[in-house]
Amino acid sequence: MLALLSLLLVASARFPQAPEPNVPDRFHILKKNIFILAGQSNMAGRGGVLDDKWDGIVPLECQPNPSILRLSSKLRWEEAHEPLHFDIDVNKTCGVGPGMAFANSVRNADSSIGVVGLVPCAIGGTNISEWTKGSLLYNELVMRTKASLVEGGRIRGFLWYQGESDTLSQVDAEAYRGNLVKFFTDLRDDLLSRRIPIIQVAIASGQGPFIETVRKAQLGLDMPHVSTVDAKGLPLEPDHLHLTTEAQVQLGRMLAEAFLHTSQSSMALVSNAASSRP
Repeated sequence: MLALLSLLLVASARFPQAPEPNVPDRFHILKKNIFILAGQSNMAGRGGVLDDKWDGIVPLECQPNPSILRLSSKLRWEEAHEPLHFDIDVNKTCGVGPGMAFANSVRNADSSIGVVGLVPCAIGGTNISEWTKGSLLYNELVMRTKASLVEGGRIRGFLWYQGESDTLSQVDAEAYRGNLVKFFTDLRDDLLSRRIPIIQVAIASGQGPFIETVRKAQLGLDMPHVSTVDAKGLPLEPDHLHLTTEAQVQLGRMLAEAFLHTSQSSMALVSNAASSRP
């Protein structure tokens, strides 16, 4: 028995156990920077999806990182990976979206940001009327956002890419601006913060003929702490509706640049206010 134990000890010394995964320590997880991802299919991600099958190609810009987490459908934090919405937007095949490219770009540009927590909430094919206060999607969005804060962290931004479904009807397209303002206002009220930075995407495509009507509403929106990035011109999949993987990577970078610009502007305002005090 002693001989066997000695052999096991020797083997353990010669063949050490694999190191534990590089998981951020508890302190940094509690201080995570949280971003909400909501909207419809181009936020959920259809990059690399053809004939309802994802090609499985994950660009370098979208690779996982132990410091990038996602809130699962079961409200548990886990290491994020593509497709981010695989257990959220379950009625369609998900592929690459802008979320991972956004998170990696933010961390590459600002090494001090620490852990990024992504909260996927997008559902494909949804009209903005399905996101009104009191609806199932709205309630899920608010519930998941509040759940993301239970273990600590703070909301740093709300990323919104939606509107393609509202191009089908002239009535919906013309009502889009008012519906969008109400949605953003209600969401901020329910999350108890009028200053949550919102970055919306002006649509690149649509399901109907009123694309420019919706785009005009998005590009002309004037609300405090709301900025817009324009997806027009980014390459589309053969369906002429969804962004390609390459386009999603580019969009993620654009969203990151918009967030970093917003963040730097906010810091400058705080700094100027502090320096002007007697």
